[in-house]
Amino acid sequence: MAETLTIKVEKTQQSKINSIDFNNLPFGQICTDHMLVCDYIDGAWQQPTVVPYQNISLDPAAKIFHYGQSVFEGMKAYKDQDEKVWLFRPLDNYNRINISAKRLAIPEFPENYFMEGLKTLLQVDKDWIPTTEGSSLYIRPFVFATGVGFHASPSSNYKFVIACSPSGAYFGGKVKVLIEQTYSRSANGGVGYAKAGGNYAGQFYPTQLAIDKGYQQVIWTDDTTHEFIEEAGAMNIFIRINDTLITAPTSDRILDGITRKSIIAIAEDSGINVEVRKISVKELVESAKNGSLKEMFGAGTAAVISPIAGFGFDGTDYDIPEIEDRYAPLLKKKITDIQYNRASDKFGWRFEVK
Repeated sequence: MAETLTIKVEKTQQSKINSIDFNNLPFGQICTDHMLVCDYIDGAWQQPTVVPYQNISLDPAAKIFHYGQSVFEGMKAYKDQDEKVWLFRPLDNYNRINISAKRLAIPEFPENYFMEGLKTLLQVDKDWIPTTEGSSLYIRPFVFATGVGFHASPSSNYKFVIACSPSGAYFGGKVKVLIEQTYSRSANGGVGYAKAGGNYAGQFYPTQLAIDKGYQQVIWTDDTTHEFIEEAGAMNIFIRINDTLITAPTSDRILDGITRKSIIAIAEDSGINVEVRKISVKELVESAKNGSLKEMFGAGTAAVISPIAGFGFDGTDYDIPEIEDRYAPLLKKKITDIQYNRASDKFGWRFEVK
């Protein structure tokens, strides 16, 4: 890890933690007492500081409003039974936010600023990390353009923020999805591999169209032919045909999901046959018809694994029968056992916050 540094801390005078019902936590709606902030001014990132959680004031001509220079990450902190605090693959999140930033012409953030800032913030707000089963502290690092001007060009100034939100166990239930045949999440040469805010804004309209038809989410297909499966909503997708687990390869259209990479590694370590390859809509439909389709699930930070109960395509719905030896609960348990320090971590993914 890069050289450490001291992060200045300004603590809140009045914590709101005692007003929070930790047994009834909605996802991502309640924020902790503090946040990390750091500004990019005059060609350099300034000293990061931890300050009381507060509003941000921006000029109406700030370029974030006009040209959408903004990227983010999603990660979690966990407490084990001994009250130790853990992160899961944090350097992967650090590397990915800089990959996203570079694609949107945003200056890359220093590793020691990210890691030391995150550790300091979690130490200050340690009491906000819930301990009920399945709960965690959701962490949202993000950076956006603050420089002003209506000229279509990269901003000169930026603000980097890390905010946190205690969240309860994520029980999304099984979802029914619609295979998208008109709209695309991303395109070749675009920003699909980046966690850019605009990627998600562009998903909302076609997703709402699917919801209006009785589905909960969409399955995104490739941008040119709509013949190949790519992602499930805002998550990577896994498809089990017979005893083989299949997921699409990453590309400039598909996010390099950290949960996705973890599932692949754990599945292979568990003796499950994994194929990283293109899978066509035709192959998926045929497997549903002949009974070889055993499971489908999304993979991402919030839910870890979200089972899919069925999908719609060309006016026909295909249900996925629930079998006994499902991979989804097995893989989810193995990942969460590592995250909560309930099992050994042979992969070296767990990071203790001291």
